[in-house]
Amino acid sequence: MTSSSPIRAIVTGHTRGLGAALVEQLLARNVTVLGLSRSRHAELKARFPAQLEEIEVPLAEPARVAQWIATDALRNFVRGAQTALLINNAGMVQPIGPIEGQDAAIVGDAVSLNVATPLMLASALAAAAVDATDRRVVHISSGAARNAYAGWSIYCATKAALDHHARAVALDANRTLRICSLAPGVIDTDMQAQIRGSGEEQFPMRARFDDLKRNAQLSTPEQCAAQLIDYALSDAFGQNPVADLREIAKSA
Repeated sequence: MTSSSPIRAIVTGHTRGLGAALVEQLLARNVTVLGLSRSRHAELKARFPAQLEEIEVPLAEPARVAQWIATDALRNFVRGAQTALLINNAGMVQPIGPIEGQDAAIVGDAVSLNVATPLMLASALAAAAVDATDRRVVHISSGAARNAYAGWSIYCATKAALDHHARAVALDANRTLRICSLAPGVIDTDMQAQIRGSGEEQFPMRARFDDLKRNAQLSTPEQCAAQLIDYALSDAFGQNPVADLREIAKSA
C-alpha cells in the first residue's frame, strides 16, 4: 500500500480508550475518519475539523444502527476511497458474574453492541464501498474469545462470535475484502477498571488483572493503537482471519 493512496476509516466507540487512540493516530496519518459513538470527541474535532466526521448513534440498539445504515451516510463517506477500513472497536464487558445473576437487559445490550452491530456494519461496509479496491474489516476481539473464563460467559461468547464471523467471511473469498478478528492484548482502559472493580465472587480471576496493573504490564491505548493500525494497513492483514496483536508484534 502506498502512502498516497486515499484511506477512509470508520471507528466505533471513538470517544475514549483504544477507540480514541486509534482515531487520533489515524488522523495524524492523514486518514479521514468517521467516528460512530453515543457522543462526540470535541477535542479531536477541534484539532482535525476537516478530517474527522462524527455520528451520534446508540450502538447497543441494532434498530437505530439499521436506520443509520439505511441512509446514504456510509456510502457517501467511503465514496472515492481506495481503501475503506472499518474498525469495530466498541464493546462492553458487562455483565460480569455467574449466569444466575445476569440482568437480561444488560445481556441484550452486550450481545447487540458486541455482536449485532459489528456484523451489521461489516456487511454495510462491504456493500457501500463497492468502488474501493481494498476493503478491510477489523473486529476488536479478545483472548476471552479463545479461552473461557468464569464470570465472563457473555463477554467470552460475544467475542468468540466475532472470531467465527471473520473465519466464515474469509471463506467467501472476496478478493477486495480482508477481515481479521484481532485480539489486542490487555490495555489500560476503563474496561480494565471495571474488571478490577468486580468482586472475586463475580470474576475469580480478578487478582490476575490487579497484578497486571500493579506491575505495569498493561499496554497503553496509544501503544496498542500504533501496532494495530500498522497491521491493519499492512500487506499481511487478512492472511489469518483470527489473530493476536501480541503474537504479530513478537514476529515482526
